[in-house]
Amino acid sequence: MLQHMFGVIYHPKAEWKFIKEEKYSWVDCYKNDILWLAAIPPLSLFIGTTQMGWSIAGGDYIKLTVASAIPIAIAFYFALLIGVYAMAHAVHWMEKTYGSDASFDRCMVLTTFTATPLFMAGFAGLWPMLWFVVMSGLAALCYTIYLLYNGVETIMEIPEEQAFLFGTSILTVGLVFLVCIITGSVLLWGMGMMPVFTS
Repeated sequence: MLQHMFGVIYHPKAEWKFIKEEKYSWVDCYKNDILWLAAIPPLSLFIGTTQMGWSIAGGDYIKLTVASAIPIAIAFYFALLIGVYAMAHAVHWMEKTYGSDASFDRCMVLTTFTATPLFMAGFAGLWPMLWFVVMSGLAALCYTIYLLYNGVETIMEIPEEQAFLFGTSILTVGLVFLVCIITGSVLLWGMGMMPVFTS
């Protein structure tokens, strides 16, 4: 799966066909990819915000205490794991509307490999300058959208016109999930899991 992970970044159209032939299960996706990829953003941000410090517009660096950063990083990790699973379920729920009859396993494969650039962009957290993190995130998001529109037609086995509509629906649901994660973060902060800054 590691080869496919890099292949889908460098030559997506050909790689989606190879991925489809492998017949991965959703357990394979979690065991071989998601458990590891989802650790990149929280671990990188934990290191970056506690050791390097956060800076807005090149100003003074502000660090989080290790004690406050650990629960935030753990919660972020589990939110990513749950988010990928929920996204795959949403894809599986919508598929018949667009003429597909794919298994949940194939929906998970599409979700996993499409999200790979977003997970990899998490390395930007090692140097948490606001402009750098935002630019890395936007570049990863653009490539994720490109992968999504390339992969839907092949993995879900539907015509190009339907694939475009299906991809747009998946993208919309993904944005809704993003808003839910942000809202959940705010609620957790209100329940005491707030970042504590060093003096």
